[in-house]
Amino acid sequence: MQPNVQQPPPPQNDQATWWFRILVKSIGTVGGLIAMITGIVTCISLSATCIVAGVLQMLVGFIVVLFEAPCCCQFIEFADKVGKFSDARAPWQKAAIYCGLSLTPVLMCFGMSTVFGSALVFVCGVLYGMMFLGRKADRDTMKAKARGDDVEMQATLMDNEEKVDLHVPGTQPK
Repeated sequence: MQPNVQQPPPPQNDQATWWFRILVKSIGTVGGLIAMITGIVTCISLSATCIVAGVLQMLVGFIVVLFEAPCCCQFIEFADKVGKFSDARAPWQKAAIYCGLSLTPVLMCFGMSTVFGSALVFVCGVLYGMMFLGRKADRDTMKAKARGDDVEMQATLMDNEEKVDLHVPGTQPK
């Protein structure tokens, strides 16, 4: 029997609004379902690599649905544990996994069904990447950065300029 291991709390990303998080989860769920359907279409082929790409695309779709909407996979006993594990991941980790997994079938067998099937999973990964990057700065902050009004950097440069002691050979140091 396993000891009761406490899962870490999910990372709090307060920069992402509630509707954006729901939108990303919805796109991931729909994208996973479409990836499974188009994976079946991809398997109808004479090429062995396209058949493998179709099976892999169905697997990617299933993984994304399992991560984003474990309620759709109630027939699997460990779906809730996988959902909690997925919720505890940082957005950049989900972005890397979804983008990497969605590109694999397309690179194996480039076709309409693999591209359309993997597109929404890739978009979900991109949106998780945007969630990780966070919101833009406000207008005044961006203007100050563009002008170069970085007071801390200027102070550091001035301090470093005073510390430089250039000495020309044959002359007395100052």
